[in-house]
Amino acid sequence: MSTRALSTQAAPGSFRPDIEGLRALAVSGVVAFHFGMTGLPGGFIGVDIFFVISGYLITRHLQQEIARSGTVNLWRFYGRRARRLLPASLFVILATLLFGYFILAPSEQQFYSKGSLFASSYMINLWLIRWAVDYFASDASNNPFIHYWSLSVEEQFYLVWPALLLVFARFRPGKRGLFLLLAAVAAVSFALSWRVTAISQPWAFYFSPLRAWEFAAGGLASMAVSQEWARRFRFSPVLGWLGLALIAAAYLTVTEDIPFPGSIALVPVLGTVMVLLSGAHESRAGPRSVLALQPFQEIGKLSYSLYLWHWPVIVYAGILEPDLTIADRLLCLALTVVLSLFSYHFIENPVRHSGWLAAKTSRSLGLAALLTATGATVAYGSATLASFNLDSEQRQVLKSAERKSAAREFDSACVLERDEIAPRACEFGAKNPQKTIVLFGDSHADHWSTPLKRIAENNGWRLVTYLKSSCPAASVTTWNSVLARDYSECDQWRKLVLGEIASLKPDVVILSQYSSSYVRNDINHISSYQIDVGAWAKGIKRTVETLKETGSDIVMLRDGPLHKSYLDKCVARALWQDENPSVCDTPRNEAVEETIPAAERKVVSDVGHASYVDVVDLFCNKTTCPAVIDGKLTFRDRHHIATPYAESLAASLQRAIFGETIVGAVRNK
Repeated sequence: MSTRALSTQAAPGSFRPDIEGLRALAVSGVVAFHFGMTGLPGGFIGVDIFFVISGYLITRHLQQEIARSGTVNLWRFYGRRARRLLPASLFVILATLLFGYFILAPSEQQFYSKGSLFASSYMINLWLIRWAVDYFASDASNNPFIHYWSLSVEEQFYLVWPALLLVFARFRPGKRGLFLLLAAVAAVSFALSWRVTAISQPWAFYFSPLRAWEFAAGGLASMAVSQEWARRFRFSPVLGWLGLALIAAAYLTVTEDIPFPGSIALVPVLGTVMVLLSGAHESRAGPRSVLALQPFQEIGKLSYSLYLWHWPVIVYAGILEPDLTIADRLLCLALTVVLSLFSYHFIENPVRHSGWLAAKTSRSLGLAALLTATGATVAYGSATLASFNLDSEQRQVLKSAERKSAAREFDSACVLERDEIAPRACEFGAKNPQKTIVLFGDSHADHWSTPLKRIAENNGWRLVTYLKSSCPAASVTTWNSVLARDYSECDQWRKLVLGEIASLKPDVVILSQYSSSYVRNDINHISSYQIDVGAWAKGIKRTVETLKETGSDIVMLRDGPLHKSYLDKCVARALWQDENPSVCDTPRNEAVEETIPAAERKVVSDVGHASYVDVVDLFCNKTTCPAVIDGKLTFRDRHHIATPYAESLAASLQRAIFGETIVGAVRNK
């Protein structure tokens, strides 16, 4: 995202106001998207625009240096990067840690201090790859350093690209030969990115080699072959307007639900390339004249600082006031601008233009080492201080949130990951049981494994679990947001599980699933791919009727409440700030959805030997769904039951499910 720095490295007089304007478009899209202030679902692709601009400017500058001297002074290059990027970056990191001390709970401070460490060393994208695929990972929207991923990708590009250009130049391939070599690099990177997006989107999104094609596209646009063509091409101005149209189309139509980057990233990338090429023509008929307007220039100048500041501002604002109004968001925007102006005028420019630092490369590199070491030291100190501030109550909250369900504690493989298909049955309780119970569903079924295991052990029964992450028991194809496609693995797994249950012929089959994440509703809008309640009801009916053929009694548990905040974090923050944990309670009418359960109840009631059990009263009274009940954290996040509280529900759940009016006596088989 730090592309503005490169404009100062081009030849004198080569400043491109249209590029400054492009920066303004890019950062405006990102900020608007994160602040939720516009109808720009694709605002996040502003980062891709920045990547192209970076590739364009860095390649142009390096080619000029190679043409002048036949080589690239890598140390001097890295010294300039250090003066330009590190001071403002570290200042925002330190400020974010400081304010986080008063806003975040000590457990969060510990975790996010790790993020600041990786952000300081420009490796947070690698940390996020692991973090993004961890099912139990903390909520990304609360991570005040997550936006540093793009800076890390860019810095990693800066490490490799100059050396690659220098190696290619040694072979003296000529203008066209060099163009073809870089085009081959771009093609390979794009092909891998497109393929990996379908397999593991976090890798495609965060891993720098799979983003290299975007930088390379900008680099290709900066090369003499491209520039000469653009200057001769009569319709270059039209090309620029078409490029802006592509960027606008991406802003308006690309959503987080679409597999990204994948092939769709070509739209903003090609649009940016077209605008850059059009700018080489210097025609007043192109978008250059519009992008050169003063508002675009002023925003473009601040783009780096705006990017650094906007995310921690909106994250902390959202923590302090979960329901931000438009006025609140405008205040956040104003604060972001003020902070950006401060860092631009008092940190970025003074250090970047320091004659003393520029006089010797060793001074700039020494600054880089000093700032990086400072960031790492402060991050370590922040994590250490946070550990001292963890009192017994906060540790109890943390322990409750981290404790695994009975199924996961027995074997983490009891809950299948997204790409796994072969069913895994995990058994608990008696070996020669009076009754066999099957628990079937997704992670919301998993959190019931804890009280059901206790019930089975107390009654001499056997519990068998069939569980898969984000995969409902309802026979309906759902969209997986991580895979960014239809969850075909879930359909295959479910079919195999239904076959195994038929062979097992249990006494009771208990179904549970995170219904509101799969079905459109007013409380839990996750994506545009949520199905309608009618299709969901048909899926429930198919599963229940299939299970009915086994002769088993079928019990479907109503899904629990959905809290407005992550209860583990919210309660820990309340304790840290000497507030009552009740500030984390959610009103029942905002936590409990009624349309989906009504449809589920009707379908189940129409099937013999099937019952629908409403468990909401285990978590909510008539008006409120408390964060803490009887001294226990109720949910470890917004919707997964905290294991200690789940364990306390065994007696209540047994009465709700196994009363004589619901399940009859054990049958002889």
